[in-house]
Amino acid sequence: MKVNSIIVRQTGGPEVLEFTQQEIGEPGPGQALVRNRAIGLNFAEIYVRAGRNPPPALPFTPGIEGAGVVEAVGPGVTEVKVGDRVAYAGAPMGSYTEARLMPSRVLVKLPDGISEETAAAAMLKGLTAQYLLHSTYAVKRGDTILIHAAAGGVGLIMCQWAKHLGATVIGTVSTADKARLAAAHGCDYPINYTTEDFVARVKEITKGEMLPVVYDSVGQTTFMKSLDCLRPLGLLASFGQASGPIPPFDVSILGAKGSLYLTRQGLATYTAKREELEKRSKMLFDVLASGAVKCEVRRRFALKDAAQAHRALGERETVGSSLLIP
Repeated sequence: MKVNSIIVRQTGGPEVLEFTQQEIGEPGPGQALVRNRAIGLNFAEIYVRAGRNPPPALPFTPGIEGAGVVEAVGPGVTEVKVGDRVAYAGAPMGSYTEARLMPSRVLVKLPDGISEETAAAAMLKGLTAQYLLHSTYAVKRGDTILIHAAAGGVGLIMCQWAKHLGATVIGTVSTADKARLAAAHGCDYPINYTTEDFVARVKEITKGEMLPVVYDSVGQTTFMKSLDCLRPLGLLASFGQASGPIPPFDVSILGAKGSLYLTRQGLATYTAKREELEKRSKMLFDVLASGAVKCEVRRRFALKDAAQAHRALGERETVGSSLLIP
Protein backbone atom coordinates (compact mmCIF):
# COMPACT_ATOMS: atom_id res chain seq x y z
CA MET A 1 0.00 0.00 0.00
CA LYS A 2 1.30 3.45 -0.94
CA VAL A 3 0.67 6.39 1.37
CA ASN A 4 1.52 10.08 1.27
CA SER A 5 4.46 10.85 3.53
CA ILE A 6 7.21 13.34 4.27
CA ILE A 7 10.72 12.09 3.51
CA VAL A 8 14.05 13.68 4.50
CA ARG A 9 16.92 12.58 2.24
CA GLN A 10 19.51 14.95 3.71
CA THR A 11 19.44 17.10 6.84
CA GLY A 12 19.02 20.84 6.50
CA GLY A 13 16.38 23.57 6.51
CA PRO A 14 12.62 23.16 6.16
CA GLU A 15 13.05 22.78 2.39
CA VAL A 16 14.43 19.23 2.87
CA LEU A 17 10.96 18.04 3.93
CA GLU A 18 9.84 16.30 0.73
CA PHE A 19 6.19 15.37 0.20
CA THR A 20 6.10 12.03 -1.60
CA GLN A 21 4.71 8.51 -1.41
CA GLN A 22 6.16 5.45 0.26
CA GLU A 23 5.19 1.81 0.39
CA ILE A 24 4.11 0.16 3.65
CA GLY A 25 3.44 -3.52 4.10
CA GLU A 26 1.22 -5.62 6.33
CA PRO A 27 1.77 -5.60 10.11
CA GLY A 28 4.11 -8.29 11.39
CA PRO A 29 4.29 -9.86 14.85
CA GLY A 30 3.69 -7.24 17.56
CA GLN A 31 2.76 -4.53 15.03
CA ALA A 32 -0.36 -2.55 14.20
CA LEU A 33 -1.22 -0.52 11.11
CA VAL A 34 -2.41 2.94 12.21
CA ARG A 35 -4.19 5.36 9.89
CA ASN A 36 -3.21 8.80 11.21
CA ARG A 37 -6.01 11.34 11.66
CA ALA A 38 -3.77 14.03 13.19
CA ILE A 39 -0.01 14.43 13.65
CA GLY A 40 1.72 16.45 16.38
CA LEU A 41 4.33 19.12 15.65
CA ASN A 42 7.28 19.41 18.04
CA PHE A 43 10.56 21.28 18.33
CA ALA A 44 12.40 17.98 18.65
CA GLU A 45 11.54 17.27 15.01
CA ILE A 46 13.31 20.47 13.94
CA TYR A 47 16.47 19.34 15.75
CA VAL A 48 16.47 16.03 13.86
CA ARG A 49 15.58 17.56 10.48
CA ALA A 50 18.42 20.08 10.86
CA GLY A 51 20.93 17.44 11.99
CA ARG A 52 21.38 18.93 15.47
CA ASN A 53 20.12 15.61 16.81
CA PRO A 54 21.22 12.63 14.72
CA PRO A 55 18.46 10.98 12.67
CA PRO A 56 18.20 7.17 12.82
CA ALA A 57 19.33 6.87 9.18
CA LEU A 58 18.88 8.62 5.86
CA PRO A 59 16.36 8.80 4.30
CA PHE A 60 13.78 8.98 7.09
CA THR A 61 10.26 10.14 7.86
CA PRO A 62 10.22 12.61 10.77
CA GLY A 63 7.64 12.90 13.51
CA ILE A 64 7.20 11.42 16.97
CA GLU A 65 3.53 11.95 17.80
CA GLY A 66 0.16 11.17 16.29
CA ALA A 67 -3.31 9.76 16.71
CA GLY A 68 -5.58 7.71 14.49
CA VAL A 69 -7.37 4.41 14.01
CA VAL A 70 -6.02 0.85 13.98
CA GLU A 71 -6.70 -0.71 10.56
CA ALA A 72 -4.89 -4.04 10.99
CA VAL A 73 -2.89 -5.95 13.59
CA GLY A 74 -0.17 -8.56 13.31
CA PRO A 75 0.23 -11.89 15.11
CA GLY A 76 0.43 -11.77 18.89
CA VAL A 77 -0.98 -8.26 19.32
CA THR A 78 -3.04 -7.94 22.51
CA GLU A 79 -2.78 -4.22 23.35
CA VAL A 80 -5.12 -2.96 20.59
CA LYS A 81 -7.60 -4.27 18.04
CA VAL A 82 -8.90 -3.18 14.64
CA GLY A 83 -11.11 -0.10 14.98
CA ASP A 84 -9.52 1.20 18.17
CA ARG A 85 -8.75 4.91 18.29
CA VAL A 86 -5.16 5.24 19.50
CA ALA A 87 -2.41 7.76 20.15
CA TYR A 88 1.35 7.54 20.52
CA ALA A 89 4.36 9.70 21.37
CA GLY A 90 8.09 9.07 21.13
CA ALA A 91 10.03 6.37 19.31
CA PRO A 92 9.93 5.01 16.70
CA MET A 93 10.14 8.11 14.54
CA GLY A 94 7.96 8.39 11.46
CA SER A 95 4.59 10.04 12.17
CA TYR A 96 4.62 12.48 9.19
CA THR A 97 2.58 10.09 7.06
CA GLU A 98 -0.99 9.06 6.29
CA ALA A 99 -0.51 5.58 7.75
CA ARG A 100 2.29 3.62 9.37
CA LEU A 101 3.25 0.37 11.06
CA MET A 102 3.76 0.77 14.80
CA PRO A 103 4.83 -1.50 17.67
CA SER A 104 1.52 -2.17 19.39
CA ARG A 105 3.13 -1.84 22.83
CA VAL A 106 3.56 1.96 22.35
CA LEU A 107 -0.07 2.60 21.36
CA VAL A 108 -2.53 3.94 23.92
CA LYS A 109 -6.30 3.63 23.47
CA LEU A 110 -8.22 6.90 23.50
CA PRO A 111 -11.19 7.27 25.83
CA ASP A 112 -14.46 8.41 24.26
CA GLY A 113 -14.11 12.01 25.42
CA ILE A 114 -10.72 12.63 23.80
CA SER A 115 -10.58 13.42 20.06
CA GLU A 116 -7.76 12.38 17.76
CA GLU A 117 -6.79 16.05 17.29
CA THR A 118 -6.62 16.65 21.03
CA ALA A 119 -4.58 13.48 21.52
CA ALA A 120 -2.13 14.32 18.72
CA ALA A 121 -1.68 17.80 20.15
CA ALA A 122 -1.45 16.71 23.77
CA MET A 123 0.22 13.31 23.90
CA LEU A 124 3.91 14.23 23.80
CA LYS A 125 3.52 17.63 25.45
CA GLY A 126 1.02 16.37 28.00
CA LEU A 127 3.05 13.32 29.01
CA THR A 128 6.08 15.60 29.30
CA ALA A 129 4.11 17.90 31.59
CA GLN A 130 2.89 14.89 33.57
CA TYR A 131 6.31 13.50 34.42
CA LEU A 132 7.82 16.94 35.06
CA LEU A 133 5.08 17.97 37.49
CA HIS A 134 4.51 14.59 39.16
CA SER A 135 7.85 12.75 39.03
CA THR A 136 10.81 15.03 38.30
CA TYR A 137 9.58 17.35 41.02
CA ALA A 138 6.24 16.55 42.64
CA VAL A 139 4.51 19.93 42.63
CA LYS A 140 2.26 20.44 45.64
CA ARG A 141 -0.17 23.06 46.87
CA GLY A 142 1.70 26.16 48.03
CA ASP A 143 4.75 25.71 45.77
CA THR A 144 5.91 28.60 43.60
CA ILE A 145 7.52 27.40 40.37
CA LEU A 146 9.00 28.85 37.18
CA ILE A 147 8.13 27.54 33.72
CA HIS A 148 10.12 28.89 30.76
CA ALA A 149 8.37 29.24 27.37
CA ALA A 150 5.07 29.42 29.24
CA ALA A 151 3.06 30.14 26.07
CA GLY A 152 4.47 27.16 24.16
CA GLY A 153 2.82 23.79 23.69
CA VAL A 154 4.28 22.20 26.82
CA GLY A 155 4.22 25.49 28.71
CA LEU A 156 0.48 26.10 28.40
CA ILE A 157 -0.30 22.57 29.57
CA MET A 158 2.14 22.86 32.48
CA CYS A 159 0.77 26.22 33.60
CA GLN A 160 -2.79 24.87 33.76
CA TRP A 161 -1.83 21.59 35.38
CA ALA A 162 0.45 23.23 37.98
CA LYS A 163 -2.31 25.69 38.84
CA HIS A 164 -4.71 22.75 39.20
CA LEU A 165 -2.24 21.22 41.67
CA GLY A 166 -2.33 24.40 43.76
CA ALA A 167 0.97 25.99 42.73
CA THR A 168 1.74 29.65 42.10
CA VAL A 169 3.04 29.77 38.54
CA ILE A 170 5.67 32.15 37.18
CA GLY A 171 6.32 31.91 33.44
CA THR A 172 8.63 33.54 30.94
CA VAL A 173 7.46 34.62 27.47
CA SER A 174 8.87 36.72 24.63
CA THR A 175 5.94 39.02 23.74
CA ALA A 176 3.04 40.84 25.36
CA ASP A 177 0.57 38.68 23.43
CA LYS A 178 2.19 35.52 24.76
CA ALA A 179 2.09 36.97 28.27
CA ARG A 180 -1.67 37.44 27.97
CA LEU A 181 -2.05 33.90 26.61
CA ALA A 182 -0.03 32.39 29.46
CA ALA A 183 -2.03 34.39 32.00
CA ALA A 184 -5.26 33.03 30.53
CA HIS A 185 -3.95 29.50 31.07
CA GLY A 186 -3.01 29.63 34.74
CA CYS A 187 0.24 31.60 34.78
CA ASP A 188 0.01 33.96 37.76
CA TYR A 189 3.10 36.00 36.86
CA PRO A 190 3.97 36.07 33.13
CA ILE A 191 7.35 37.75 32.64
CA ASN A 192 8.40 39.15 29.26
CA TYR A 193 12.09 38.29 29.33
CA THR A 194 12.83 40.73 26.47
CA THR A 195 11.88 43.70 28.65
CA GLU A 196 12.32 42.38 32.22
CA ASP A 197 15.05 40.60 34.18
CA PHE A 198 13.30 37.39 35.15
CA VAL A 199 15.73 36.69 38.02
CA ALA A 200 14.94 40.06 39.59
CA ARG A 201 11.21 39.48 39.13
CA VAL A 202 11.42 36.02 40.72
CA LYS A 203 13.24 37.54 43.68
CA GLU A 204 10.56 40.21 43.97
CA ILE A 205 7.62 37.77 43.64
CA THR A 206 9.05 35.33 46.19
CA LYS A 207 10.25 38.09 48.55
CA GLY A 208 13.78 36.72 48.25
CA GLU A 209 12.87 33.10 49.01
CA MET A 210 13.44 31.99 45.40
CA LEU A 211 12.16 28.71 43.97
CA PRO A 212 12.27 24.97 44.65
CA VAL A 213 12.19 24.13 40.92
CA VAL A 214 12.68 25.72 37.49
CA TYR A 215 11.48 23.94 34.34
CA ASP A 216 13.65 24.96 31.39
CA SER A 217 13.02 23.96 27.78
CA VAL A 218 14.87 26.99 26.33
CA GLY A 219 18.45 25.99 27.09
CA GLN A 220 21.37 28.19 26.22
CA THR A 221 19.91 31.66 26.86
CA THR A 222 18.17 30.83 30.14
CA PHE A 223 20.35 28.19 31.79
CA MET A 224 22.63 30.23 34.08
CA LYS A 225 19.90 32.65 35.09
CA SER A 226 17.63 29.70 35.85
CA LEU A 227 20.17 28.52 38.42
CA ASP A 228 20.02 31.99 40.00
CA CYS A 229 16.26 31.61 40.50
CA LEU A 230 16.65 28.56 42.75
CA ARG A 231 16.72 28.45 46.52
CA PRO A 232 19.34 26.23 48.23
CA LEU A 233 18.80 22.58 47.30
CA GLY A 234 16.57 23.67 44.41
CA LEU A 235 16.19 21.67 41.20
CA LEU A 236 16.71 22.79 37.61
CA ALA A 237 14.82 20.45 35.28
CA SER A 238 16.26 20.88 31.78
CA PHE A 239 14.11 19.25 29.11
CA GLY A 240 14.82 21.16 25.90
CA GLN A 241 17.14 23.60 24.15
CA ALA A 242 15.05 25.76 21.85
CA SER A 243 17.67 28.55 21.98
CA GLY A 244 20.61 26.20 21.41
CA PRO A 245 22.69 23.65 23.35
CA ILE A 246 23.84 24.47 26.87
CA PRO A 247 27.64 25.05 26.80
CA PRO A 248 29.90 23.00 29.07
CA PHE A 249 30.14 24.46 32.57
CA ASP A 250 31.98 23.82 35.85
CA VAL A 251 29.72 21.66 38.01
CA SER A 252 31.16 23.27 41.16
CA ILE A 253 28.87 26.20 40.28
CA LEU A 254 25.98 24.06 41.54
CA GLY A 255 27.62 23.86 44.95
CA ALA A 256 28.50 27.53 45.06
CA LYS A 257 24.91 28.53 44.29
CA GLY A 258 23.41 26.47 47.11
CA SER A 259 23.99 22.74 46.57
CA LEU A 260 21.63 22.78 43.61
CA TYR A 261 20.35 19.79 41.66
CA LEU A 262 20.40 19.57 37.86
CA THR A 263 18.66 16.93 35.77
CA ARG A 264 18.20 16.44 32.04
CA GLN A 265 14.85 14.89 31.24
CA GLY A 266 13.47 12.64 28.51
CA LEU A 267 10.02 11.11 28.10
CA ALA A 268 11.33 7.72 26.94
CA THR A 269 12.74 6.96 30.39
CA TYR A 270 9.42 7.59 32.09
CA THR A 271 7.34 5.53 29.65
CA ALA A 272 9.76 2.67 28.95
CA LYS A 273 7.48 0.19 30.74
CA ARG A 274 4.00 -0.43 29.34
CA GLU A 275 2.38 -0.01 32.75
CA GLU A 276 4.05 3.39 33.20
CA LEU A 277 2.90 4.53 29.76
CA GLU A 278 -0.68 3.52 30.53
CA LYS A 279 -0.66 5.07 34.03
CA ARG A 280 0.74 8.40 32.87
CA SER A 281 -1.54 8.50 29.82
CA LYS A 282 -4.58 7.89 32.04
CA MET A 283 -3.58 10.79 34.28
CA LEU A 284 -3.27 13.01 31.20
CA PHE A 285 -6.59 11.93 29.70
CA ASP A 286 -8.34 12.36 33.06
CA VAL A 287 -7.12 15.93 33.55
CA LEU A 288 -8.05 16.79 29.96
CA ALA A 289 -11.51 15.23 30.31
CA SER A 290 -12.12 17.11 33.56
CA GLY A 291 -11.47 20.43 31.84
CA ALA A 292 -8.78 21.39 34.33
CA VAL A 293 -6.30 21.34 31.44
CA LYS A 294 -7.22 22.35 27.92
CA CYS A 295 -4.94 21.58 24.98
CA GLU A 296 -5.91 24.05 22.30
CA VAL A 297 -4.92 23.47 18.70
CA ARG A 298 -3.91 26.92 17.47
CA ARG A 299 -2.77 26.07 13.94
CA ARG A 300 -3.35 23.26 11.46
CA PHE A 301 -1.20 22.57 8.42
CA ALA A 302 -1.79 20.05 5.64
CA LEU A 303 0.77 17.25 5.65
CA LYS A 304 2.09 18.48 2.30
CA ASP A 305 2.84 21.85 3.95
CA ALA A 306 5.19 20.39 6.57
CA ALA A 307 7.99 22.76 5.47
CA GLN A 308 5.77 25.77 6.11
CA ALA A 309 4.85 24.33 9.51
CA HIS A 310 8.52 23.89 10.43
CA ARG A 311 9.30 27.47 9.44
CA ALA A 312 6.48 28.79 11.60
CA LEU A 313 7.51 26.65 14.57
CA GLY A 314 11.22 27.41 14.21
CA GLU A 315 10.65 31.15 13.97
CA ARG A 316 8.49 31.16 17.12
CA GLU A 317 5.39 32.21 15.17
CA THR A 318 3.27 29.55 16.84
CA VAL A 319 1.76 29.45 20.31
CA GLY A 320 0.18 26.47 21.98
CA SER A 321 -0.13 23.35 19.87
CA SER A 322 -0.01 22.91 16.08
CA LEU A 323 -0.93 19.89 13.96
CA LEU A 324 -0.28 18.35 10.59
CA ILE A 325 -3.44 16.91 9.03
CA PRO A 326 -2.95 14.04 6.54
